[in-house]
Amino acid sequence: MKTSKLFDYDIFNGSFKEAVAEALTLMDGRKASQIITVNPEMINLSFKDENFAKLLNDADLLLPDGIGIKLALMIMGEKSNRIAGVDFAYNLLQKCEKNGTSVAFVGTSEDILTKAVEKIKTQMPDLKIVYTHNGFFENSEEIYEGLIKASPSLVLVALGSPKQEYFIAEAKNKLKNGLLIGVGGSFDVWSGEIKRAPVIFQKLGLEWFYRTIIQPKRLKRIFPALPLFLLKVLRERLGV
Repeated sequence: MKTSKLFDYDIFNGSFKEAVAEALTLMDGRKASQIITVNPEMINLSFKDENFAKLLNDADLLLPDGIGIKLALMIMGEKSNRIAGVDFAYNLLQKCEKNGTSVAFVGTSEDILTKAVEKIKTQMPDLKIVYTHNGFFENSEEIYEGLIKASPSLVLVALGSPKQEYFIAEAKNKLKNGLLIGVGGSFDVWSGEIKRAPVIFQKLGLEWFYRTIIQPKRLKRIFPALPLFLLKVLRERLGV
């Protein structure tokens, strides 16, 4: 597997196609696996939270989601391809439809979940969806039991980070096999509630900029967090 070191983490640095191939291998494995699409906010959280740092290290694959991780790897002298989580997860659903592989969706509101599933089924009529549940639950054990009974090969979880990562880490200890991925706001996109940035923004890795324009409140999440993160990366590279 092609990886690059960023702080204590091995970040995948292959192509989109290679990442999908790795995911399909994990999906067919003999144990439950976790893929995390990593962004600077997650790395920053890991500096403060030892449990989350361990969770990142225990993941089976860390994908560079977001321009911040790509810039960080460039600072470290590594080339990498940004792998957008929403596109990656959608591609896996297409592969699951083609291969007759079962999938499950957990997260977001019941309304958005229903719309997302309906639209996906329109686009992928042969997709085998064996379990769905919204993200508003108090007892995770009920969800784990539902997943164990349904035994999907792919589980997409949209609970927001870091909640979805902790949920999946616990699920790994309970499920016999299958691939679990936190997908953040992907269900909102697939449902049509949130529109993707224009293609030019996507190709330039500037979706974050577009979303900040239409959702100015996101600015507080990005600044000064992103510049400080990149500064920390630079100091790591220079050894100061």
